[in-house]
Amino acid sequence: MDIKLLIPLFNDEVAPRFDLATDVLLVKIRSTGEYDERIVVLPQASADDLCALATSDHAHTIICGGIDNEHYQYLIWKGIKVLDNVIGPVKVILKAHKAGTITAGSNFYSF
Repeated sequence: MDIKLLIPLFNDEVAPRFDLATDVLLVKIRSTGEYDERIVVLPQASADDLCALATSDHAHTIICGGIDNEHYQYLIWKGIKVLDNVIGPVKVILKAHKAGTITAGSNFYSF
């Protein structure tokens, strides 16, 4: 079974706030372990539009920075796993997801 991730972007990193992202990385992880990635650009920043994209694209997991409780609860209610308060470069985050080491609150910046 394929797994789908949705990651709001700010350049090549997870967007610090869910409601301010206009670029979104959609990742399909095939049962073979291959990753297919595509970027969707929304016309304006909108948490409601991101939620609609997540549900219409049948996302399994959202990896994001800060998200307000209303949208968090909505996504959980829809059966979507939300890993919030995650910061760092997307490439590092995808490697951590593949390794199974990512959790809510993960910081992927090396100091």
